[in-house]
Amino acid sequence: MEYRFSDKMRELKPSAIREIFKSLSDPEIISFAAGNPSPLSFPVEDLARISADIFANSSVQALQYSVTEGYPPLREAAKKRMKEKFSIDREGDMTIITSGGQQGIELACKALCNEGDTVICEDPTFIGALNAFRSCGAKTVGLPVGEDGIDSAALDRMLTENSRARLIYLIPTFQNPGGFTMPEKKRREIYEIAVRHQVMILEDNPYGELRFDGEDIPTVKSMDTEGIVLYSSSFSKILSAGMRVGYLCGPEPVVQKMVVAKQSEDVHTNIFFQMLTYRYMTECDLDGHIKEINDLYRAKCTLMLKTLDESMPEGVTYTRPQGGLFIWMTLPDKIKMEDFVNRAIKSKVAVVPGNTFLCDTEARINAVRLNYSTPSDEDIVRGCRILGEVAKEMLSE
Repeated sequence: MEYRFSDKMRELKPSAIREIFKSLSDPEIISFAAGNPSPLSFPVEDLARISADIFANSSVQALQYSVTEGYPPLREAAKKRMKEKFSIDREGDMTIITSGGQQGIELACKALCNEGDTVICEDPTFIGALNAFRSCGAKTVGLPVGEDGIDSAALDRMLTENSRARLIYLIPTFQNPGGFTMPEKKRREIYEIAVRHQVMILEDNPYGELRFDGEDIPTVKSMDTEGIVLYSSSFSKILSAGMRVGYLCGPEPVVQKMVVAKQSEDVHTNIFFQMLTYRYMTECDLDGHIKEINDLYRAKCTLMLKTLDESMPEGVTYTRPQGGLFIWMTLPDKIKMEDFVNRAIKSKVAVVPGNTFLCDTEARINAVRLNYSTPSDEDIVRGCRILGEVAKEMLSE
């Protein structure tokens, strides 16, 4: 039988990152390809204790259907944390609990974009967001992103020329894949441009609490007086990725539409894990736990950068993030990215090709993404040295 796929799904490709995971069954592979939090960051003992108490005393509530908007105590705790940590407290906003930050991104596009509408993105950007937008029938158009974010004048021109632009998608803090952090001045410029054009911003901030160096920068959402910013985040990087508990805050009329859309997807986010997240937030030292994670990631990032400095030949450059999970490594023209990735995997090191993160699926970029949160310290040193040897060999050919 010839299978006929929907127009929405025909152009979607499997995530290159997930495909790379399939090759990691080889125990000798050193993976810099993941976007996972370190397994050392999971507060297993506290989660086990709280879980046992929930099943002993609140089992019916934990195992029964619940409301789509989310477990009310967790919604309030998330609102409180957004206010205390990120100065997000706009009257008229509403918070929904989502199945990870990924669902918040998809619901935002579903609520705001018709097929053929445009989502303007940083380029490169998070592949999960790109696929979410594409699955909704939206077109993704990229603006090159660098150390200080996208060019605000270019954004202004793009919004002027594109009448079907409906959403601006940004990861301003410890951007994935680049590790960049957008300065406050640029955030205000972009917000003002969006207000002028009446186009909403989706601010994705899954890494915002993973700062291990430098000073915090106000979120775009904290600047929002006009109700044009949706703020998406999750507990994946600070508590557990597998629990799939995220949240989104935005203008109530928009979030209410997202509630309706979510009802047709999964009815509600896993209620047991919502209860578990709330109990951990209110009964344990979440801030102390995050400090331990950041101490761990500071050490791992420092080690990777030090080893890259010692191992990489002249011409190879890379970002020096102040937080998050990723380093973006740009290769000189003589080293073709695809060949580098293939030679690296043959040498037992996995990295993610930069093309994966581009808005234009046919475009090319001579860069790769490295992750330092997941590999052991020993593997970080050994893997970076191997990548350096691969780069030197390719430059000498």
